[in-house]
Amino acid sequence: MKDIHAAVVRELKKHVETEYRIGAERYFKEGIVLHGVRACTVRRIAAESYRLIRSEPKPRIYRLCESLLRCGYSEEKTIAFEWTYRLQRKYEPADFMVFESWLEKYVSTWGDCDDLCRHAFGPFVYRFPECLPNVVRWTTSGNRWLRRGAAVVMIYSLRKGENLDAALQIADALLRDEDYLVQNGYGWMLKDASIVFPEQVLDYVLAHRREMPRRALRYAIERFNARERREAMN
Repeated sequence: MKDIHAAVVRELKKHVETEYRIGAERYFKEGIVLHGVRACTVRRIAAESYRLIRSEPKPRIYRLCESLLRCGYSEEKTIAFEWTYRLQRKYEPADFMVFESWLEKYVSTWGDCDDLCRHAFGPFVYRFPECLPNVVRWTTSGNRWLRRGAAVVMIYSLRKGENLDAALQIADALLRDEDYLVQNGYGWMLKDASIVFPEQVLDYVLAHRREMPRRALRYAIERFNARERREAMN
């Protein structure tokens, strides 16, 4: 495993762009640790390196993912989450604890949170909806990434036309959250829910528009028509 991790890092370092790294570090207000490799290149390296490990047992791949996550570099986290996503046919309910622990221990930016929760964890929640009560409990956590993750992890299911009730329960719990990144997260969740459930989301937003922070409200109504947006913002 150490050899594979080292090979991934060597490949990343071939593509470092200092100016790109500096710009990205300025963009993430909460701080980020980067090699300085563009996202498209990171995804390509993830795909190529996965071929070296895809025949390994899932627990061994998870251990390798955790090795990447512990290093703290955003690119290595992206590769770990990409490998996890490629394992989705092998997901089983016990994996929830693995993914939840990664969210608690290794996520440190909204980019990390969204990468894990939308790309790898989202398909898991869709496949195993019995874990939804655990996701709802994240909304009371002092960890901002668990609270944001509770919303973002629902987006995959909502785009598949499932789990609206749980998503609205999460929105209720986060409605007055003071963290702007959590507000962005549940506003985004409602926006994507409105693609499949436009009437239900419009009704929800109109019923709660006085309580929702403006930031969350603006995200939630992006897909409404002009008349609906005016009504929601009034």
